[in-house]
Amino acid sequence: MDLNKTVAVVTGANRGLGRHLAAGLVERGAKVYAAARNPETVDLPGVIPLRLDVTDAESITAAAQIASDVTLVVNNAGISTSAPVIGGDIDDVRREMDVNFYGPLAVTRAFAPVVENNGGGTVLNVLSVLSWFHPAALGSYASSKAAAWAMTDAVREELAPRGIAVSALHVAYMDTDMAAGVPAEQKIAPADVAAQALDGIERGLAEILADDTTRYVKGSLSSSNSE
Repeated sequence: MDLNKTVAVVTGANRGLGRHLAAGLVERGAKVYAAARNPETVDLPGVIPLRLDVTDAESITAAAQIASDVTLVVNNAGISTSAPVIGGDIDDVRREMDVNFYGPLAVTRAFAPVVENNGGGTVLNVLSVLSWFHPAALGSYASSKAAAWAMTDAVREELAPRGIAVSALHVAYMDTDMAAGVPAEQKIAPADVAAQALDGIERGLAEILADDTTRYVKGSLSSSNSE
């Protein structure tokens, strides 16, 4: 995909990885709708702020109508409540599923006809190493990302005949607010992750593994499944 000719919408673009993805797209010549629940919090030069709450069907529909020239959808918005699935608040578990699974699914369903009408394009879903590794302390988040991984694979097969590629970005700890409690030496810079993601989109990769931890965990899946 030639990002210089791309029109992108990035959810959760007001901070963290989403902001770096939007900035990187602008640097590569793309037109960018920077989507956020509160578009007034978007302060990135060169983008078009767009109201989009991934848990609000009406705002998703309205955003798809406004951004009617989109060819790249980046499902970046996400949350982590640090809730275990048994001992945690069930409302937190539901909230993570709403944002991390149903959110990107709803956005993709709304924008798929837009991308198809514009000649095809790409969907990028921001996932996690916890799509494959499921510690109890982060059970809710891991469950939502595992579900999003399965959804991504299914959507890839479903949208391929419509000229829409679907990529998954998997990453461990980034230096963002979500991983504020993680030691700095264990975290990767979000700008580096964004650059890898955009390189992967340009190369048409179905799966982008952004750091050594993620590559190790993914590589261990086959050996663990055979035991």
